Amino acid sequence: MKKTILCLFGGKSTEYKVSLRSVCTVLDALDAEKYNVVCVGITEDGRWYHYTGTQEQILTDTWHTDASHLRRAMLSSSYGDRNLYIERDAANTFDTIAIDAVIPMVHGAYCEDGTMQGLLSMTGIPYVGPHTAASAVAMDKVFTKLILNNFGIPQAKCAVLTKSRIADDPAGACDEAEGVSAYPLFVKPANAGSSIGVSKADDREALRAALTLAASYDDKVLVEECIVGREVECAVLGNEHPAASIPGEINAGADFYDYDAKYITDTSSDYIPARISDAALEAVRGYAVRIYEILGCRGLSRVDFFVTADERIIFNEINTLPGFTSISMYPKLWNHMGKSIPELLDDLIALAEEAGK
Repeated sequence: MKKTILCLFGGKSTEYKVSLRSVCTVLDALDAEKYNVVCVGITEDGRWYHYTGTQEQILTDTWHTDASHLRRAMLSSSYGDRNLYIERDAANTFDTIAIDAVIPMVHGAYCEDGTMQGLLSMTGIPYVGPHTAASAVAMDKVFTKLILNNFGIPQAKCAVLTKSRIADDPAGACDEAEGVSAYPLFVKPANAGSSIGVSKADDREALRAALTLAASYDDKVLVEECIVGREVECAVLGNEHPAASIPGEINAGADFYDYDAKYITDTSSDYIPARISDAALEAVRGYAVRIYEILGCRGLSRVDFFVTADERIIFNEINTLPGFTSISMYPKLWNHMGKSIPELLDDLIALAEEAGK
């Protein structure tokens, strides 16, 4: 019997457009012989709609403009009610579709930060990806650093500044940031992905602008020393016994791997495996699994590092719902290991069901 899989896409997040690309890859890859696929799109202002239109409309972000393909939809917070409720024409009456598992192909705030996972956990429907606490901690770069510091995971030196501190005392905020290291400095919102709001500051004027930009995205801002090295990413898959892929390397082809380099320009390139020694490759895999386990992840995550010229391995960040676009490293890394995207999705659905028992 086919399983009914609910794919969520969009979301009230700065990474909304990345989600549109990710979900189309997933929809192309889900085996129609195994799965009935139901789509719910979430608009940028947080409205949920059962969507029956084309993938082209998703990619062009016109999916929400054609009312003939939309009906309001919701999940119940009553545990064990595994139905998607779809509003009929008449108010307060609903059609229902029983859901076997959810693929929340959404990224960023309200989606990847434990918010969505909390809702899905309340329903009791199995879902792909880490649970609420792991998602919330991993999304917050400051919390991630604090936890991993206790386990001796090598990381860049940093400072944490609040939005109010940056606004009320910009000179003092710059002084504190400059205490991290010499320029250049990297400035990031604590809760954001896809390098949105991230800047490289080469002097105090640029630092002040970078702090203001990052604070426009989040209440906490992370300032880090610049680590010179290769950007290396490792895909992790599993629940109690996670496995790590061969690590890959990103060559941004730009000053750093920002949003434009990831999704807009064609300057970036990747190398699988990463251009580091065999010993360093294995060390990265070991660190990736260790970090995944420390943070309590399940299902999947991508763990990112810097590897310096003398092959010191420095943790950068973890992404608990990594992109599935045509250029995303998570599926590319597993494909290099011999696992196609359809096979990867089969595994992720099985892991979701295992974790939901």
